[in-house]
Amino acid sequence: MTTVLRPHAEDDHAEELALLAKEDDRVRPPGWKLSPWAVTTYLLGDGDRITPKYVGARRVVEVAVATLATDRALLLLGVPGTAKTWLSEHLAAAISGDSTLLVQGTAGTAEESIRYGWNYARLLAEGPSREALTPSPVMRAMAEGRIARVEELTRMPSDVQDALITVLSEKTLPIPELNQEVQARRGFNVIATANDRDRGVNELSSALRRRFNTVVLSLPATAEEEVDIVTRRVAQLGRSLELPEATTGMSEIRRVVTVFRELRDGVTEDGRTKVKSPSGTLSTAEAISVLTNGLALAAHFGDGVLRAADVAAGIVGAVVQEPVSDQVVWREYLETVVREREDWRDFYRACREVS
Repeated sequence: MTTVLRPHAEDDHAEELALLAKEDDRVRPPGWKLSPWAVTTYLLGDGDRITPKYVGARRVVEVAVATLATDRALLLLGVPGTAKTWLSEHLAAAISGDSTLLVQGTAGTAEESIRYGWNYARLLAEGPSREALTPSPVMRAMAEGRIARVEELTRMPSDVQDALITVLSEKTLPIPELNQEVQARRGFNVIATANDRDRGVNELSSALRRRFNTVVLSLPATAEEEVDIVTRRVAQLGRSLELPEATTGMSEIRRVVTVFRELRDGVTEDGRTKVKSPSGTLSTAEAISVLTNGLALAAHFGDGVLRAADVAAGIVGAVVQEPVSDQVVWREYLETVVREREDWRDFYRACREVS
């Protein structure tokens, strides 16, 4: 048992990674813990001893893994909730055995997060030296031959983004203050994630974009695929959070997924009724959050069975992001679609109560 709320991928799945490493007899790129084939197996599962970490098109994963075996960096692009961060973490864990070399992009991210900073106490006392230098995760990844992760690249200011250009093209990080440089060891590469749907996005320059191979992660193609993803993740989260045992209602999972897909697509699943879409993305990740919260309600305050009342508040909170416009969209959907479904009466009443 661990007291860590969310173990790193390489710790949480250490047994699977060790098993793959033991049986992996294929060619491994320099610095890699596993071969590209074994990395792909780790991500997609083998139907037996290796559990799937990512549910999606195999070719997408193969292209991502193959990119990291070249000198090109990888950009995972997609709308929020398409498992970009999840995939980048597991890629780094399988390839380098370390997913912690992470730069989190925000509007306040400084260039030091990409390059390096200084221990100012030592800098003032001793002057510029390697001992006074504070390496960034990217610099550490270069020196150790590992994978560096840059989350939400497009949230960083443009001048900070461009600090990556020399790193990605020359595989070198200059330290002009010391008249030195750090050259990347074999095994080094960068995985960045980005989306163009959120506010506060800074477009990538063409010079930087050329240095990435872009892989687009899409939302699940079918309702069954999305239900499968949500069911797996809700069960995993329930175990990791040590929630009291509760019976997961498949009917409620299907309802939540159906509501999210219909509002995202702007049409009901039978194609007969057009509906308005709210301002939010209503991603698969949000559906997982709604159902995990519902599971906690059912376990702690209900009879242990996931019911409509347990997920209603979460759904309304996910849909109604803008208090005025989204409320109109939700009311209209509730009255014209949900109300007309005979087997959704309990869901309709529960949503009306919290709306």
